[in-house]
Amino acid sequence: MKAYALKAHIRELGCDLSRIGRSRNWQLKASTRQLQLIVIFINQEQENSWLWLAKLLQSQYLYISHENLLALANRQKNITVASLIALTDCTLIQARKVIDELEGLD
Repeated sequence: MKAYALKAHIRELGCDLSRIGRSRNWQLKASTRQLQLIVIFINQEQENSWLWLAKLLQSQYLYISHENLLALANRQKNITVASLIALTDCTLIQARKVIDELEGLD
């Protein structure tokens, strides 16, 4: 029953959660912000059987690629370094590099 609650919450956030074929493997399609919200939910619930998922998801959104950061910043005009960091949880160096590239300073 606990797994159903987690799956329901993930789907409520607007994520696409589906099985891969007939296997036991699952595929999650979500934005960085959605991943962060899932991790926050898991940590608040303090369900021991879900902690592995929180750890895995954290590792996924902590290593956001430069191309993804650039695409995100390009969609949001006049984005600042601070807002990019807050939105994606990227490092200061990553955010500065993206903003500089958008402004043509690289």
